[in-house]
Amino acid sequence: MTQKWRTTALAAAAAIQLAAATSALAADGPLKIGVNEPLTGAVAASGNFVTSGAKIAADEINAKGGVAGMKIQLVVEDNKSNPTEAANAAEKLIVQDKVPVMMGAWGSTYTLAVMPKLMEYRVPMLVETSSSDKITVSGNPYVFRISPTNGMEAQAFTRYIAPLKVRKADFLVVNNDWGLGAAAAFQAQLKEKGVAIGKVLTMDASAQDMSAQLATLKASDADTLFITTDVAQLTLLFKQAQDLGLKRQIVTTGGSQNPDQLVAQAGSAANGTMHDVIFAPWFPENAADPALVKSFITEWKKRGLDPNGMTEGSRGYDGIRAIAAAVAKAGSTDPDKIRSALWQINLVGLTGPIAFKKVGPAGKESGQSTPTTTLVRIDNGKIVPVK
Repeated sequence: MTQKWRTTALAAAAAIQLAAATSALAADGPLKIGVNEPLTGAVAASGNFVTSGAKIAADEINAKGGVAGMKIQLVVEDNKSNPTEAANAAEKLIVQDKVPVMMGAWGSTYTLAVMPKLMEYRVPMLVETSSSDKITVSGNPYVFRISPTNGMEAQAFTRYIAPLKVRKADFLVVNNDWGLGAAAAFQAQLKEKGVAIGKVLTMDASAQDMSAQLATLKASDADTLFITTDVAQLTLLFKQAQDLGLKRQIVTTGGSQNPDQLVAQAGSAANGTMHDVIFAPWFPENAADPALVKSFITEWKKRGLDPNGMTEGSRGYDGIRAIAAAVAKAGSTDPDKIRSALWQINLVGLTGPIAFKKVGPAGKESGQSTPTTTLVRIDNGKIVPVK
């Protein structure tokens, strides 16, 4: 017996034991849902906001009787804004906590690190934030994503090219799967529409001084600068760009930035910047379900949560509601039955309709939903839609 065969056999046995253990929960225990998010580290604020949204959804569902008679129990693990820790957290949730389904893991790099564990233990995960196209085209049938891919976001942006008079674009992105994927996707769509591509620069996720990159961009003749990174780094970038006198039309991508947070942290340096967002709480009347959006906003405020976190929290909320819908349809906590049921759900979330289409290699498809995206502008401290 080879070592590879032994490892495969052990993983298969563990998956069978997990299915048996979790199926029993339907009769005598809560519905455990694993939540794998960055609660500490570089993007801790975002991970905590997502988790807060998840808790609101779980509490609402439990108040109505739970799922198939089971109360939801969120089992939350901190992936520490680190891909290795994200994989470790996933294994703990599956092996020790015996969760039959998970949500995570915020960053694309973290989610990609978790994905082999899903295959190994045959446990589905709902991806609430990550946008790297690789996540749903790599042949992992245990992945179901409610956030848009970089490609989907880039394609949706093309309707703004003419109104914004985008003729030549530069890029400054975080040097990881998320940033590099966004740059590639947007370049492809812009080129197809006849937009010239100028500078394509990167920065480390932990970088705090981007003056060298900004100086290079200031010398460029591009009219638009696309930036992909988290709120903390965007705040630094906007302030440094203002100090340097960089005059450029700026668009941030990824849907994980909160314009209100940027107004609070970057002040006047954020004025005029545009942001592609997945959830737009400033315009609830434009949502697929305005009443649901208003209810979520009310509950978020009632709990005293930071209002700047609602855009992140919306995905945690939608993620748990989607998982609960799948478990209800499956009528079981068996991981494989939940995975099958995820293909059948159809509901309206804060971020739009949630229903999964098959993408990726035949026979090993991942699920991808099609959320709405909205481009907004910061106009003297107020958030307004870009027409």
